[in-house]
Amino acid sequence: MSDDDDRAVATPQAERHMLESLVCPVTQGQLTYDRAAQELISATAHLAFPIRNGIPIMLASEAREIE
Repeated sequence: MSDDDDRAVATPQAERHMLESLVCPVTQGQLTYDRAAQELISATAHLAFPIRNGIPIMLASEAREIE
């Protein structure tokens, strides 16, 4: 048995809960998880933070501006 076999696999519900517990690094406000776009949306900051390979990129310099 390898170390890979011992890793817990996140369920989509657990993944969603984890992502929704994050806050915007700019405003400290709530984020909305957009599963289809693989982004965390900060309506207050008008920014969309990308999720790459399952990892949220919480840098304002990496976020795209939204209207």
